Amino acid sequence: MADLSIKTLPSQHISQAAFQKGQWSPYVINGGTVLAVAGTDFVVVAGDTRMSSGYNIMSRDVPKLYQLTPHCILATAGMTAEAKTLRKVLHAQAVQYKFKHQKDISAPSVAQLLSNTLYYKRFFPYYTFNVLAGLDNEGKGAVWGYDAIGSFERNPYSVTGSGSALITSILDNQVAHLTQKEMKSPEEQKFPALTHQQTVDLVKDVFTCAGERDIYTGDYVDICVITKDGTSHERLELRKD
Repeated sequence: MADLSIKTLPSQHISQAAFQKGQWSPYVINGGTVLAVAGTDFVVVAGDTRMSSGYNIMSRDVPKLYQLTPHCILATAGMTAEAKTLRKVLHAQAVQYKFKHQKDISAPSVAQLLSNTLYYKRFFPYYTFNVLAGLDNEGKGAVWGYDAIGSFERNPYSVTGSGSALITSILDNQVAHLTQKEMKSPEEQKFPALTHQQTVDLVKDVFTCAGERDIYTGDYVDICVITKDGTSHERLELRKD
């Protein structure tokens, strides 16, 4: 009589080391660059629209900016699916706050909320690189930069994403004047603050430069300007190759 017992084939013996060798990961990097620059009574926030996977362009029109309140915008690079999930969580919190208090949540409060949300997921973090921009309680431009698990800091500007190394040095020079030539007197060290239009022009220039060097940054860049009167938006075309 034939042996009908179940036998385990050699191919079914998969060692733990062989499984680990596959290096499976739940995360995917989709590239892209976002930044924000604070002014005296405004803030400019921008992000490109390219979504990549390796050397493939998956989409040319995936915005990386999300307006949480009339005076607060979240800019997120990294994994697109994780960014959408994070936006849904923050949007729900903002809606609940407005329903309970009958007013929009302030930008500094959103900054703390985002930090708490990221820290809550610190053991399996959102694979996102975030910059939050808005007006503070005094009407001044405010920019907060974050790491993956919620540590954040307010700065005059913040850049993150695949093109950050190309852009940061330009903003160090043009916004913070950290790499300007050494001045002889304190009076010569005082640089005039950038105007609204000068900041927008600078953002356009840095994204044009990043698009020339970084294959994950390109197609278009969305630029939003937040003032006490609201938010304006424009789109600049970048390289598509």
